[in-house]
Amino acid sequence: MIKKLKKIFAIAMVSVVAVHSQGQDLLANQAPIDRKMKAVDSVALNRLIQIEQMASPAADLYQDWENHYAHRETALPDSFRIDLRDFCMPTDSRVLTSNFGARWGRQHKGLDIKVYIGDTIRAAFSGKVRVVRYEPGGYGNFVVIRHYNGLETIYGHMSKHLVKPDQEIRAGEPVGLGGNTGRSTGSHLHFETRLCGVALNPALMFDFRNQDVVGDFYTFNRSTYPRESAQATRLRGVGGSASANSGEDQLYTTNANSKRNTAAATRSNTRFHKVQRGETLSSIARKRNTTVSAICKLNRISKNMRLRPGQILKYN
Repeated sequence: MIKKLKKIFAIAMVSVVAVHSQGQDLLANQAPIDRKMKAVDSVALNRLIQIEQMASPAADLYQDWENHYAHRETALPDSFRIDLRDFCMPTDSRVLTSNFGARWGRQHKGLDIKVYIGDTIRAAFSGKVRVVRYEPGGYGNFVVIRHYNGLETIYGHMSKHLVKPDQEIRAGEPVGLGGNTGRSTGSHLHFETRLCGVALNPALMFDFRNQDVVGDFYTFNRSTYPRESAQATRLRGVGGSASANSGEDQLYTTNANSKRNTAAATRSNTRFHKVQRGETLSSIARKRNTTVSAICKLNRISKNMRLRPGQILKYN
């Protein structure tokens, strides 16, 4: 009886081991299939996300995609982190002519950077072109791009558009050419950075004199934004800590600690004059020992152009 029970037990154990082995084989065979399916699912999901982003960048911040209005303010988040790593400076010009903030009794919603007619203007980040329009009483020829990092950037007063609405664009690709169109008294780029339609000081993110962004990320906070914006203007705006004295030559050599920028500025023979209140082309020409014709030719302006205080002019 005992021998018989032992035999039955042995047969049962062999059966259990066999079934268990077959189960392990099935699992082992299924594992590569599961991994492949997960990979396929991941690729498909990423592709769907990519398609959705291309259709409407930063859709979690913006409710619609519209090709007509330049900007429409909506509720700002209390805090939002903006990725600045995939960037390109919109222009290689280092000369700022007007700050963000109060100007002539109204709010100036961007930075003005000195460029010349025909200079290439480039996309600051990758994204999708939302607006390409001409506004005679304001931006002139302008472009609005919505970026994957949540920002919208505006490029104003250009002489020519080089993009179309709904066009996908990568950081550094041309969007237009520098100009003097719209409400403008001299060729320059008006550059805005907006979040949910609300203008933020570009100097918080871009350092034009150093031709760089201020860091890998910028975190917007409602409570600290006013103080941070004012500090950014002091550091990186017109009249900031890296500029020359007011009324003197405005050859912005940027940060004194930047050997590369200092060397580049030293090699340049170009000199600039910052227009003071009441000055004319004739008085500037006499002060700088040159002629009105020479100044007009260098800056591609007419002799009867109205000068404005703070405007930057080449004089040799």
